[in-house]
Amino acid sequence: MIDADDAKAHAEKKAKIKAAKDKLYASKTIEKGLLMVHTGTGKGKSTAAWGLVMRCLGHGLKIGVVQFVKGRRDTGERQFLQRFPDLVTVKVMGEGFTWETQDKAKDIEAAQAAWAEAKAMFQDPTYHLIVLDELNIVLRYDYLDTAEVLADLQARRDGLHVVATGRNAKPELIEAADLVTEMTLVKHPFRDGVKGQLGVEF
Repeated sequence: MIDADDAKAHAEKKAKIKAAKDKLYASKTIEKGLLMVHTGTGKGKSTAAWGLVMRCLGHGLKIGVVQFVKGRRDTGERQFLQRFPDLVTVKVMGEGFTWETQDKAKDIEAAQAAWAEAKAMFQDPTYHLIVLDELNIVLRYDYLDTAEVLADLQARRDGLHVVATGRNAKPELIEAADLVTEMTLVKHPFRDGVKGQLGVEF
């Protein structure tokens, strides 16, 4: 049983917190398309982006996805998104990770083609969210000009949300972003010899 005085003190404390939160939320009035960056060494960067995609789908909003590095391997997220052909466009533009292709010229060509697809999506007013999966990787290796990418991102229409994923996000991209989340590696089963698991890694 909770003491009556404790219950009263608890209610008063929570009422003060609610009043402060209500005042804080009421002061937030700006609406804009956000540039979001998911980076860091931990797992979950693209996975978090798929969570945003699912949230948009729940609202019936249209999404574009450009995958810069990941190749043609069949993944659970791609199979899922194929169920929404009217709401989702997925462009798989990567040739695989750089240690797989071992062809810098081909990697650069693929990155440039992927960016052209992304820019075309920026011009389409029907998209609510664009996922630039592993953009940070191709920027890290200078397969795309960072200044040009930032200029294109900043020139997009006001209401368009964009999320860029991948390790080692460039400082310039982090500076330009509205929201940056860094996934930190604490523990990963791969280090113990566990291979990528269906439904977890792909």
